[in-house]
Amino acid sequence: MIELVIEQRRRSLGGGIEVGRVLPFAKHRMVGPFVFFDHMGPVDLARGLPRSSDVRPHPHIGLSTVTYLFSGEMMHRDSVGTELAVRPGEVNWMTAGRGITHSERFEKARAEGDHLHGIQAWVALPSEDEETDPGFSHHAGDDLPQWHDNGVHGRLIAGNAFGLSAQVRTHSPLFYAHLEMEAGSVAELPQDHAERALYVASGEIEVGGQPFSAGQMIVMGKGAEHFQARSQATVMVLGGEPVGERYLYWNFVSSSQERIEQAKADWKAGRMKLPDLDDQEFTPLPEDPAPPSSPNG
Repeated sequence: MIELVIEQRRRSLGGGIEVGRVLPFAKHRMVGPFVFFDHMGPVDLARGLPRSSDVRPHPHIGLSTVTYLFSGEMMHRDSVGTELAVRPGEVNWMTAGRGITHSERFEKARAEGDHLHGIQAWVALPSEDEETDPGFSHHAGDDLPQWHDNGVHGRLIAGNAFGLSAQVRTHSPLFYAHLEMEAGSVAELPQDHAERALYVASGEIEVGGQPFSAGQMIVMGKGAEHFQARSQATVMVLGGEPVGERYLYWNFVSSSQERIEQAKADWKAGRMKLPDLDDQEFTPLPEDPAPPSSPNG
């Protein structure tokens, strides 16, 4: 049964790049532990793209991030020493824990042009792991569990679903998968998770007799649920066990508003290490008079 449909809201990242913001949403702030979900592109980036389009070094606490690309390339650098080009079909799972900083730069686009399309998601850490050591893990596309079934090509990004388990270390029960569906093919949303949703990244699908198209997230209730591709479609399926109320401010996620305030103070005071190759610039803390928002706020 469909509980809610969330439409993406367009947000500018600056430099002419926009994203479709899906989570958090006022009426449904999280799906399992997924607290943030942005649809990047699809957008053509011209050769010679200005550096102002890059995502400069910025901080995170209390979450894990995963940037998953369908096309294009981004250069990731972080404060634990990672320097890695993020490419399509790979999993790059960054755990912020007590604090990490990173940048995302469009170096390939700057050199030769590029076509960027992908999803950036944040997964809130359970309370007992919010202050864990920061870290980064990379998994090549060929290392991820994949399957083919009657016109559906699936890749499990993280967690457990479809009888498969991904190697990516997570801190709470969840699932996250990428489905490429031929027109007329049918897939089933995993049942053994408390909260579940699917997001249409391209094409059109049908759920419970209703059509849905790119930019829509369908939050589902419990029980078996099949969905069919009306055209060739790219669909992300996600969910898991709730981790409890979370406060969000800018790039900070925490179960404690006081911890958010501490992170803000640490960033303003320069107490969070920058990536070694990106230590000459950073993103200032935004001046926002509003308090951190909670799932109930």
